[in-house]
Amino acid sequence: MKKLWLFVAAIAIISCKNETADYALVSGKVLNAGDTKEINIVSADRSVVKKVVLAEDGSFNDTIKTAGSYTIYQQRNATPLYLQAGNNITVNYDAKEYVKTLVITGAGAEISNYLVGKGTKERELMGKGTEVYLKEEADYKKVFYSIKTAQKNLLAEATGVSEDYKAKEGRNIHYSYLGKLEMYKVYHAHYAKKKGFEPSAEFLSELKDVTYHNEEDFEFSSAYQNLVTAHYNKVVSDKVKADKSDRSITALKVYGEVKEQAIKNKLIYNAARYNITYTDKIEEFYAAFKAAGSTNEKNNADVEKSYNILKNLVKGAPSPKFVDYENNAGGTTSLDDLKGKYTYIDIWATWCGPCIREIPSLKKVEKSYHGKNIQFLSISIDAKKDHQKWKDMIKDKKLGGIQLYADNLWDSKFVADYYVKGIPKFILLDPKGNIVTANAPRPSDTKLIDLFNELKI
Repeated sequence: MKKLWLFVAAIAIISCKNETADYALVSGKVLNAGDTKEINIVSADRSVVKKVVLAEDGSFNDTIKTAGSYTIYQQRNATPLYLQAGNNITVNYDAKEYVKTLVITGAGAEISNYLVGKGTKERELMGKGTEVYLKEEADYKKVFYSIKTAQKNLLAEATGVSEDYKAKEGRNIHYSYLGKLEMYKVYHAHYAKKKGFEPSAEFLSELKDVTYHNEEDFEFSSAYQNLVTAHYNKVVSDKVKADKSDRSITALKVYGEVKEQAIKNKLIYNAARYNITYTDKIEEFYAAFKAAGSTNEKNNADVEKSYNILKNLVKGAPSPKFVDYENNAGGTTSLDDLKGKYTYIDIWATWCGPCIREIPSLKKVEKSYHGKNIQFLSISIDAKKDHQKWKDMIKDKKLGGIQLYADNLWDSKFVADYYVKGIPKFILLDPKGNIVTANAPRPSDTKLIDLFNELKI
């Protein structure tokens, strides 16, 4: 009987070894990781975001079930990975000497090593900082054509990489090159300080050959996704300009007409999951989303969840509350303490560039409405490590109004209740603490003063 049991156990072990895993194993060690004792493993479309805590010796391991492109983020270090079921990849490096010490090994590591080399080659050929965007058309195109050529050579020389991957990646390299040409108008205008700059028709002639209906390339290549998205966004812009319609709702209608279902699903979801948090027409927006025809049940459930939260943040509804937030002036403040006046709320952080750019306009508005029936409240969602930075910025920039510090960053209940997904976020409440708008105009937007005038503040 004992021999029979051992025989069955042996067969079971052999069967387990022969079965192909439906996940990839990622492990490794980060030396000198510093204060940040975790890494983030993020998919290209950010649909998978895993926080993995480093052990005392810097080691880590995790499993990934969804195949595709990923990046391991650890402080300023970003390591590209390509993962497929059955891969067992090890990533080791010293955080203080990342470039010199990075080593990726294991079953399926070949593509990841190619991606590291690809990124290195691009940085080498682009030059320092943003200098490339100052170049004139011919020189700019020459730089990115040389990058395209070098990357294709690296791909051709890569060993242990399937021909199927090489074919798709070859097209991806070309799409990346075209994407750089497309972005030249905006980047050159900004860095060369050429307001209203337009590249020549010849410069963009290669974009005329792009088709926007390849589902395989859309799934594989983020560069192709960007080209497709830009194409349909232009269609949206032209339609909005022609009929003066709401852009976010018009976008859903345009994307709903796309024939390729995989492309349609992605465009609809990307538009809906962000724009739903900013629309003041939540019912019309959600109806347009439903009518657009996404067949991705997971995405649809995610947008429905957002809708069920945001439909309660309408004009006249009681505002979600916060209790005992630290007040820079001393003590604590709760939202109920502020009833009696209109309250214009700015949710921000010291690390947020767009937030900082709004400060001069906010100070100007505060000055104009000093002594009137409105108060200005700023709530920081800075991390604890930046608490002093928050206090210093208030002093250095002479910030006015009521300056509060949220109790749990993005997870602060007040922030979560308002479903804040990006900052700065502006909210206006009436004197009774009810919502006027959960998406108030920014201080730099003249529509804010129009709103104040409408309310006779």
